[in-house]
This record gives sequence, C-alpha cells and structure tokens, in this order.
Amino acid sequence: MSTPETTSAQPGTAARPAGTAAAPQERTADDALRAHDAGLFLLRLVVGLTMAAHGTQKLFGWFDGGGLKGTGAFFASSGYPSGTTMAAVAGVSETLGGLGLVLGLLTPLAGAAVVGTLINAMAVKWSGGFFAPKGVEYELVLAAGAAALALTGPGRFAADRLLPVLRGHRLRHGVYGVLLGVVAAAAVLLFVRS
Repeated sequence: MSTPETTSAQPGTAARPAGTAAAPQERTADDALRAHDAGLFLLRLVVGLTMAAHGTQKLFGWFDGGGLKGTGAFFASSGYPSGTTMAAVAGVSETLGGLGLVLGLLTPLAGAAVVGTLINAMAVKWSGGFFAPKGVEYELVLAAGAAALALTGPGRFAADRLLPVLRGHRLRHGVYGVLLGVVAAAAVLLFVRS
C-alpha cells in the first residue's frame, strides 16, 4: 500500500498531500515569513552597503574619503597610536563587515566587525552630543542595525543558508557576535587610552 506524496513543510507547519492547496493559515504564515525575510534583506543591503562604502573611503579614498593617509592622520589626532594601521583595521572591518551583511555571509561575525568599529567611532565623537553633524546618532543607528542582524540572523535570502552551522541561525551565535564586537572595541579603546 502506498502513501500519498507530501510537500515539504516550513518549520512549525505540518506536511500536506502534494497537489492540494495550502490552507489559509499556511499561506498567511508563509507570507509573514517572506515579509520577514524581505525586511531583513533590505536592512542588510542598506546597513551593509553603507558600511562597505564607508570602509572604502578609509582604504582607497573612494567617495571623497581620506584614504589611508588622511584617515590615518585623523586617527592619530584622535589619540590612536599608529594612525595608518588603525585606519587600515577600521577600513577592512567596515568593508568586509559591510559586504558580509549584504551577502548574509557569516552574519554574526560581520555584525561584530561593524559594531566594533562603530563603538570606536562613537567614542571619538561622544563629546559632540547625540545629533549630527558632530553627534553619534548616525553611528548608533548603524551599530544597532548591525547588532539586530547579528541577533536575528540574515533571513532566508542569504549565503549563511549554505553553511551548516549557520543555516539554522541560533540566538547564541548573534549574542556571541555582538559580544565579540563590544569586547574588541573595548580592547582597542583601552589601548588608545593607555
């Protein structure tokens, strides 16, 4: 005796026989999941491309950036030892972290890279208050977006879906990523202040 074929179900839904229409509850849940993934994809694109472009300003002087020389001089004047090296570290972190967010690749680590560099940026600008142009509002919003992506995961439209460890994103991966970014930023700031 054969059993009827079934379609694969989304997590939390039961499988249904092939060729039958989805129940209204299943369609609603699937629509909500697609909307969730589309929202995460949009957030990844905006935060990731913004950070990647910002990093290339530091590394290559693109988009009217200072390049390593100009950014290094700024870092040195802000109290960072070896300004050019620190500019390179920040530029690589922003560029690779931003591209990682765009692709949804190693999202907890990409989020950590972005959060860490933005904590340092906020520390430099802290005396300017909250609001732009001298305040930290821009950096805070980007850091919160990167942390949110690290915590929620990148959604289904992401390269992490191809990686067995990150396919089923776990909150602990995101928490570890955010903590890594905070600890790395704190270590750099302690080094700068000493």
